Amino acid sequence: MTGAGEPVRLTAGVGESVRLAAGATEVAEYLLDPGLDVRHGPRPYLHPVRTLGGTVVTDALPADHVWHLGASLAVQDVNGSNLWGGRTYVRDVGYTWRDDHGVIVHTGEVERSPGRYAHDLQWRDRAGGVLLTERRWLTASVVAPDAWRLEVESVLVAPDDREVRLGSPATNGRPGGAGYGGFFWRAAADGEAAVFTADAAGEEALNGTAAPWLALTGVRSGGGAYTLVFAGLGRGDRWFVRTGMYPGVCVAFAFDRPAVVPAGGSRHGQYRVWVADGTLDRDGAAALTRSTGRGGSGW
Repeated sequence: MTGAGEPVRLTAGVGESVRLAAGATEVAEYLLDPGLDVRHGPRPYLHPVRTLGGTVVTDALPADHVWHLGASLAVQDVNGSNLWGGRTYVRDVGYTWRDDHGVIVHTGEVERSPGRYAHDLQWRDRAGGVLLTERRWLTASVVAPDAWRLEVESVLVAPDDREVRLGSPATNGRPGGAGYGGFFWRAAADGEAAVFTADAAGEEALNGTAAPWLALTGVRSGGGAYTLVFAGLGRGDRWFVRTGMYPGVCVAFAFDRPAVVPAGGSRHGQYRVWVADGTLDRDGAAALTRSTGRGGSGW
């Protein structure tokens, strides 16, 4: 949340966006340049994301954490730069407003079709210095009459002359499992969402775990029930999960220890989210993860 006397403001204007379709259905908008105050950690993000039936399953700029931007990649500590937004967690001090906010910017288009988009990005510090370069691919494909799959693939590359440390509030001293930062999905639900894996359920049981997949179910006003199934943890990644304060799931890069991209090296991630109408149980969620896409990506 914002601190007293330190509101986080929007700036006017929204830049270019890309619309993704799964088969014949438009399912997501991807904002390349959202035109936000730097304290939001400006970055490309997906919102709104919809089920095939039209239920919106992302939230952006919510009052509780204004810098939560739909579905996006963001890290709070990238060699000391805050690319997440909001206050920075400082060891032995707590959350503090600092002049340390960087940006993640779109720098060039690589590929565009109705179900697939690829582009290049730079992760920059507050002075405009390049912390990381990235190539990112987004693909949407239909997997069932009532479900589609989003795949986000990312390759982050460090400069040749220095390693890049990725950290989180947890690695900077915050207790309570606040290891967020990575591929983060801020969901939208009226009432508390439910989360489960193949063998556990609930925020407390799942936060910090490394299950192969994790499902979140929610209901929007008017009865729009939906299920999201996440997969794609890499080596050392963990699930960051929230349902009590807000509904959110993150493939966390630095849940309890920093992640390092070596000088001249890269970090590859491939994150998959199945977006389904209705409330699925464990068997239904597991079945989705075994489904293959069609009619959208060309993969």
